[in-house]
Amino acid sequence: MEADELLLLVGAGDQKAFEQLYALVSGPVFGLVRRVVRDPAQSEEVSQEVLLELWRSAARFDPGRGSALSWILTLAHRRAVDRVRSARAAGEREQREARRAHHPAFDQVSEEVEAGLEREWVRRCLDRLTALQRQSVTLAYYDGYTYREVAERLSLPLGTVKTRMRDGLTRLRNCLGGAA
Repeated sequence: MEADELLLLVGAGDQKAFEQLYALVSGPVFGLVRRVVRDPAQSEEVSQEVLLELWRSAARFDPGRGSALSWILTLAHRRAVDRVRSARAAGEREQREARRAHHPAFDQVSEEVEAGLEREWVRRCLDRLTALQRQSVTLAYYDGYTYREVAERLSLPLGTVKTRMRDGLTRLRNCLGGAA
């Protein structure tokens, strides 16, 4: 069953349809949220909030205005942006308070520098992968696709994608092991 049909059933309170819809969209939802929020723990929390909201508001879905997946990903994007804005506002409040108290936020600065260095190291390690490995890893871990979805997007057999992913992740682990 496709997402549109499942979402209409979920809107009518069908729990089995929600289980199927959850399995179908949880990966793309997490991938989108992860790209916006960046923090893995926060991304998991926001994704769960989105899927809970999906259960509560499924009846509002109007198939005449677009696909279910677009509607769900719009919910996810809005919730993720709200979380980022909330975190940014909290950070700004903390910075204002720190300036008032004349205590610079050294920990925040060092954490941002460290996170930037880690991102750069991951980028360098990704660049060391073959183009095919990098494409598979990026689709799975940055865009939130399952191995099967990666295989479909790349028009490749599932076994080939799994092999690329295994080899790519092994190379990443070895490269990132040097970062410690």
